[in-house]
Amino acid sequence: MATVKELKATARPAGGKGAARAERRAGRVPGVIYGNNQAPVTISVDDADLRQRILAGRFLTTIYDIDLEGKKHRVIPRDFHLDPVRDFPIHVDFMRLGDGATIRVSVPLHIQNADTAPGVKRGGTVNIVTHTIDLECSVDNIPQYVDADVSGLEISHSLHLSDIKLPSGVKSLSREDVTLVTIVPPSGYAEEQKAAAAAAAAAGTAAAGAPAAPGAAPAAGAAAPAAAPAAPGAAPAAAAKAPAAGAKAPAGGGDKKK
Repeated sequence: MATVKELKATARPAGGKGAARAERRAGRVPGVIYGNNQAPVTISVDDADLRQRILAGRFLTTIYDIDLEGKKHRVIPRDFHLDPVRDFPIHVDFMRLGDGATIRVSVPLHIQNADTAPGVKRGGTVNIVTHTIDLECSVDNIPQYVDADVSGLEISHSLHLSDIKLPSGVKSLSREDVTLVTIVPPSGYAEEQKAAAAAAAAAGTAAAGAPAAPGAAPAAGAAAPAAAPAAPGAAPAAAAKAPAAGAKAPAGGGDKKK
């Protein structure tokens, strides 16, 4: 949750580019404290100290007590600007935090158990789609980051915002179906899947068209084979018809002698 850190600052003359340049030449970064229905206060902070805090990470989600000439201001950084060439901070904005105030912050996403994900073990790669999550919470309940456990993800599967549990009292400002992480398949994975599917289909087709084994019983419903022809000299079949009753005998073979 939120960690309060100390930061020393010095008051500076209000406004003016010349005054800001003078602060930078002196090794300090101009800034301003605003908000909580109070007048803005222009300040400057040590350049090396501010640079170290920014590079340490989570600068925009850390609460600071700024010591300004003996008076403490509870603030949170809202923005900072870097020199486009040297990449040094050239300005910083702080927002005052009143007691019990609610704030909107962007919190980084932390991936957990990537090495144990089935998709990673099969050669997939973890692809972080959403690096930060916009949250609304009290100033005393700001999470430093949000954990995303990907230990159950297979190749081409994704983790959505609805799949993770936010800390108590923290509300998401993003859609529930937003994709956070996905497992990208390795190179050639799609071709391998197509080749495997084609091989399985070919094996099924070959099995369906294979001839029956010798001696196998005929399939149910198959027509019985035609009767074999009778052997030479065999008795006439029992089914042969007998001569009709009362049929005339055949005529004699010749005339009688007188």
